[in-house]
Amino acid sequence: MSNAYLRFWGVRGSYAAPFASHLKVGGNTSCVEIRADDHILICDAGTGIIPFGNELMRQKDIRELFVILTHYHWDHVCGLPYFVPAFSPEWKIRFFGPGEDKSEIKKHIAAQMRAPYFPVGTESWLADIKYRSPRNDGFQHGPISIKYNNVHHPGVTYGYRIQVNNKTIIYISDNECKFIEKSVTGRREEFNEEERTLFDTMIKEEHESELDVIKNADILIHDAQYTPEDYSKKRGWGHSCYVDTINMAIDAGVKELYLYHHDPNYTDKFIDAIHERSLAIVRKRKSSLRCYIAQEGVRVNL
Repeated sequence: MSNAYLRFWGVRGSYAAPFASHLKVGGNTSCVEIRADDHILICDAGTGIIPFGNELMRQKDIRELFVILTHYHWDHVCGLPYFVPAFSPEWKIRFFGPGEDKSEIKKHIAAQMRAPYFPVGTESWLADIKYRSPRNDGFQHGPISIKYNNVHHPGVTYGYRIQVNNKTIIYISDNECKFIEKSVTGRREEFNEEERTLFDTMIKEEHESELDVIKNADILIHDAQYTPEDYSKKRGWGHSCYVDTINMAIDAGVKELYLYHHDPNYTDKFIDAIHERSLAIVRKRKSSLRCYIAQEGVRVNL
């Protein structure tokens, strides 16, 4: 057993929200640290990776890390131009994300740091940088094992299954669960009987597939960006309603759920209310699920 934990460095979706009304939950975009002894795994590189990088530079024991990216939307990579370890020759950094091969992954990461978007490109990085090509059997980073799968979000987007200390952590930052069901519900009268039967089969297959990905997870970190009201206006944008995330976690037998990728328009007070409504769903369903709000700085021992 290793000394292991996870820590939230960025929990917002879409864009950073450094507002006084957001400081309890936090305003930085997606970044989660998973550590096992001297091995560090970073999930996504939103603005949360900036303060994390600054902290890493203040310690002397570790000089190697692995960064996995769910996708390349700006809120998940916009911290990389300011990630100080990448500019230090003392560091060894490995990257993985969606792409046919390591050269495509390298191209995607470099794109946001090219003119006219940024004055300093990845060619200025001084660290030992390497990009990992896709592997069907996933990756091993010290005692941490990592596998990945496609999730429902515009473009190719990954969710990750991470094993450490006999714990299963599922990290799915951007995903629109129940997409087919949500798209069809309320429109059944538009379809003939054959089409309805087909959609019913697709909905069942979608539900079983989503449950299979997260089944019996010890910790699930999952997109819960919208309220039901906001989701009805933004269906198809690739994000989940928190109600669907909770019910999916309960159905899958998840032990701990962290609602994640919070809408930047939601204040601390608003998210507190979402949490209360979330706990009410858990009680109503008589579930043992432990449901939390992902907050910057929260550390979870593994």
